[in-house]
Amino acid sequence: MASSPRIRHYLYDDGPLILDGGLATELETQGFHLQGDPLWSARLLHTNPQAIRDAHGRFLLSGADVISTATYQASVEGFIRHLHVSSECAKDLIMSAVQLAKEAVKSFVSETHPSTSVQSGQRCPLVAGSVGPYGAFLHNGSEYTGDYAEQMSVQELKAWHRPQIECLAAAGADLLAFETIPSIKEAEALVELLREFPNTKAWLALSCKDVRSLSDGSPFADAVQMANRSQQLIAVGVNCCPPQLVEPLLESARCLLRPEISWVVYPNSGEDWDSEQGWHGAETEMETESSPLIEMSRTWMKQGAALIGGCCRISPAHIAKLRHHLKGTCEPPSSEP
Repeated sequence: MASSPRIRHYLYDDGPLILDGGLATELETQGFHLQGDPLWSARLLHTNPQAIRDAHGRFLLSGADVISTATYQASVEGFIRHLHVSSECAKDLIMSAVQLAKEAVKSFVSETHPSTSVQSGQRCPLVAGSVGPYGAFLHNGSEYTGDYAEQMSVQELKAWHRPQIECLAAAGADLLAFETIPSIKEAEALVELLREFPNTKAWLALSCKDVRSLSDGSPFADAVQMANRSQQLIAVGVNCCPPQLVEPLLESARCLLRPEISWVVYPNSGEDWDSEQGWHGAETEMETESSPLIEMSRTWMKQGAALIGGCCRISPAHIAKLRHHLKGTCEPPSSEP
């Protein structure tokens, strides 16, 4: 895990951290058929790891300060069920996702700063271990509602997530990304579980259905208050929602966020998704400077967002424009004088 001082340096000394975009949708643009797959991009950890490494590399070259592992839909049970592998092999696959991301970072650093190395103390991008909701494993759309949490206890949710988090932490992810969490009960379970890994930092990004509520109907403000109690969360916020929801969501809990925690924001393109047709609807003009992600990002930064990026349908090109808009550079700066 990255040290706390290193993460604090990234967050507060050089403006917002630029996150990557939609890894799975980027892989789909490269010709991989992932829609409808119960493992989504995680299947490529088994079948084509090089494709994942290359996708990470494209986001890094576009200016991402943080890349997230291809483990959003990865789980020990899921790999056993859908890949017919052993428990140990499943754990190795989850750990390999961290290694692939670290290899992409090392390659990026050596290519852009050939006179230095990752070990020399130079500032280099971080690897976030992606942890998706239990509903992603169920593969029945419940990850967008959080309904399953009503039938599960906090302890059951902790037991489900524990093997994945153990693998990501053991593999050396710099921090964890709890992503698209639709239920306040599941968010609570993850925050509690994080205490079992005292040297691990994380952010908590929630799935929200409107300007005040999580997908399960719980107030966003209540989830922020719950997150405030964690000494290991560096940020709380929202991901994979339309960009237009972000500002009012953050405003709804503006007075509740304690100074030690920042906002994390990475919305999708604003298009609609369903299991039969995929992404469709009012497509945003993401290739222009007037896209919602670009237009609204400075407002989020003024609201206190220290980690800003994109989710589904946000490509490396969009991340490059976001970085230029917020930081005026196309490449993460070196610590060299």
